[in-house]
Amino acid sequence: METKYSEAERYYQAQEKVKEIRKFYEHLAVYVLCNPIVIIVNFMTSPGYLYFWYSLLGWGVAIILHGLKAFDRFPFLNKEWEKRKIDEILEKENNKQKWE
Repeated sequence: METKYSEAERYYQAQEKVKEIRKFYEHLAVYVLCNPIVIIVNFMTSPGYLYFWYSLLGWGVAIILHGLKAFDRFPFLNKEWEKRKIDEILEKENNKQKWE
């Protein structure tokens, strides 16, 4: 079943997608700007213990996940999964109403 969207709906969806991508780039910029500060503070305060790796790796994983979601590369929980889940829920509701 193919859904047909009006021009306004398609424009709105495209606009939302652009906002999501912009938020990813903002997140990436904050990551790139903040982590050098964390590294410098680490070397100035305790050069014997390099804790900046926790920030780089933890936040880096979050950046990767955000990018996968923003660019629709997430291997699961994507638009197809959402559609299947919606269809499944609607079918359950229809079956439930038939038996009542």
